Amino acid sequence: MSDLPEPAARVSALAVRAGRATPLTRAVPEETPVAFSFDFTGFGVMMATPSDLEDFAIGFALSEGIVAHADEISALEIAPLGEGIECRMMLKAGLPEAVRNRHRFGAGPVGCGLCGIAQLDEALRPLPKVASPYTINAAALSAMVAALNDYQPLNRETRAVHAAAFFRDPALPPLVREDVGRHNALDKLAGALARAGESAENGVVVMSSRLSIELVQKAARMGVPVLAAISVPSALAIRAAEAAGITLIAIARADGFEVFTHPHRILYEVASHVA
Repeated sequence: MSDLPEPAARVSALAVRAGRATPLTRAVPEETPVAFSFDFTGFGVMMATPSDLEDFAIGFALSEGIVAHADEISALEIAPLGEGIECRMMLKAGLPEAVRNRHRFGAGPVGCGLCGIAQLDEALRPLPKVASPYTINAAALSAMVAALNDYQPLNRETRAVHAAAFFRDPALPPLVREDVGRHNALDKLAGALARAGESAENGVVVMSSRLSIELVQKAARMGVPVLAAISVPSALAIRAAEAAGITLIAIARADGFEVFTHPHRILYEVASHVA
């Protein structure tokens, strides 16, 4: 859509090194208010990268529990509005009353997928249990983590965005979505999977960020059995993953990782021994 801003912009800056200033041009990510409405009812605004917005809208609707399946959305329009963008969705069965009363307000900044929640109990709604029998070899999981950088074109350009990637096999290209907000990237990934008619129950989601509670919540609603990230998880994220049946992997590098919950899904070529 030509009226939408590009996901990255070129800006001028001064590089100061050793007391000297040198002009330069740098790519930086765009950050745009993206509003979501359902049946002409505004639900919330997130600050996001203006790319893959159809995926973002559908993934947001799924992760918020507004719809259970993507085909419950009968129409989707991406409408540029001044400095922002509105994702307008119409629902086949109409907006449920429970959802109509469970609204967000204000704008959620890029660092928080829970900002704008109207009540505290909405922030910790019960999560579905992930019962997938999926397992993965430890070496294959490390290969997935190591491959993530190869599939982040926007981050290579700007060095300032997060990625959410779904891997089935480390030898195959993953499905990846990028955004300035880690939770937005995961919503975009959820929407992309839904639009492709694919399930997340037989693969691994790898995040280029820390693991906070909203990522575990979204992963549980996607049915993700293994969620991995390069940084440290919060204690609340660990408790949520344990309760939801998700194998939580963190501090993941090409040479190894740490398993915080449900380690039975990780297989090892060499049995470990305790001295």
